[in-house]
Amino acid sequence: MEKTVKDSRYPDYPLFKGLQRPLEFMGLQGRYIYWAAGTAGAAILGFIIVYCIAGFVAGLITLAMAITVGAGLILIMKRKGLHSKKNDHGVYIFAYSKRL
Repeated sequence: MEKTVKDSRYPDYPLFKGLQRPLEFMGLQGRYIYWAAGTAGAAILGFIIVYCIAGFVAGLITLAMAITVGAGLILIMKRKGLHSKKNDHGVYIFAYSKRL
């Protein structure tokens, strides 16, 4: 059997195509993963502290509130986009766009 020219010149190699994509975990991308981890850690730490001081029910309320506030902030920030920058509001007048 005769090989084609394509097979002998260009061998096939497996290629990982996810190099230019942001990290994703459970629907969260990039920096939101760290914010979610911080929210979970702060909620657990808050639960432990309030549980030691005020009791189990107060600790659960603190845990639920911390997770709710953290998730709400993450959703608000996600709405701006993964690569959001500071948005300047106002009217800008450029006197010269090009120098002659």
